[in-house]
Amino acid sequence: MVKGWFIGNFDPSLCRTGDVEVAVKRYRCGDREAVHHHRIATEYTVVVSGRVAMNGVEYGEGDIIVMEPGEATDFECLAEGTVNVVVKLPGATADKYPGSLSGPD
Repeated sequence: MVKGWFIGNFDPSLCRTGDVEVAVKRYRCGDREAVHHHRIATEYTVVVSGRVAMNGVEYGEGDIIVMEPGEATDFECLAEGTVNVVVKLPGATADKYPGSLSGPD
């Protein structure tokens, strides 16, 4: 699977569907994603283990972060061995845009 994504409208996929996208993502301490947003999908992130920071807020094991369409977020892994489950609903191919909805951050 590519970058942990295993269900969604992409190849390879265990279940090819446009209804939802699901990933188990593993990170190294210091891994980052720049500010981005989705216009269609709501993104649910469950921190299974480790620690992350999103929008300057620190989250740990068991925390659930919900990003609604149009909400921008960044991402930083704060602990080695961090694992997240990410669900995007609905599945929306090519629905990741740099910066915030109002422009680049």
